[in-house]
Amino acid sequence: MADGGTEVARDRADRERIQRRLEALILENRFTIAVIFPLVGAISLVGSAEGVIPDPFAYNPLLILFGMLVMRSPLVVGLLPRVSWRALGWLGLLTGYTYGVELLGVRTGWPYGDFEYVISLGPMLFGEIPLALPLFFVPLVLNAYLLTLLVFGRRAKNPLIRLPAAVVAVVAVDLVLDPAAISIGFWAFEAGIYYGVPLSNYVGWLLSGTVAVILVDLAFDREPLLERVRECPFILDDLVSFVLLWGSINVLYGNWIAAAVAGGFCLGLLRTGRYDRTMVANAVPKGLRSRVLE
Repeated sequence: MADGGTEVARDRADRERIQRRLEALILENRFTIAVIFPLVGAISLVGSAEGVIPDPFAYNPLLILFGMLVMRSPLVVGLLPRVSWRALGWLGLLTGYTYGVELLGVRTGWPYGDFEYVISLGPMLFGEIPLALPLFFVPLVLNAYLLTLLVFGRRAKNPLIRLPAAVVAVVAVDLVLDPAAISIGFWAFEAGIYYGVPLSNYVGWLLSGTVAVILVDLAFDREPLLERVRECPFILDDLVSFVLLWGSINVLYGNWIAAAVAGGFCLGLLRTGRYDRTMVANAVPKGLRSRVLE
């Protein structure tokens, strides 16, 4: 029994040590991950769309996936201490749902409207949808949910406030994402009135977003999760990357409504109280800090 207890304690200490190292790595490279990567990504994707970047670098799926993995790392590392077997189960169900609803959408046009992937975003499942689809979708839901918890504070304890607000945030995410993705040729709809996106797409996102938010809500104990979100300074940096990447693309293509929605997310991030001038200065590499503080 004593040996078993010692082994458990040793395993816990090892996990905590690894967690501290991962957090230190994120903190040391925070500016590069949250700012440089999305801006370079925006430039490379627009360059690919405009034919400026030659093969094999144009729309290179390995580079796209690598960039996404790096930008997702603050969210993943931030959530790790709260990922239990229960969370893995519900998030696994969300992953399966993500594949299912996307495959249904591509094959039938329901619930999003008729659309197709124009380029290959890495290996394609059944030749129709990206195998890495959960990497694109699930973090967006998590970001929207975590932002809702922080912005609404104590009011987020009420599920009648928390869940609808998170669903609205998820739909708002797509108001930013789809116009930019269409502009750079990721996917295309047959027709649409919102920068090439049909209204049916947002009805679909309202449906899929509701299911996704409920599954995320079931995955975590809210109080420990909120405590973790409050104590982890970089857990929403993936949302910062999202705003910079897709917001910049929308600005470059003149999708002003979508860019304004991205600006709304900036206001939400500012309202959390963690993205002030001092935080930005601390995240910037030492050589640039004096310029930021001037």
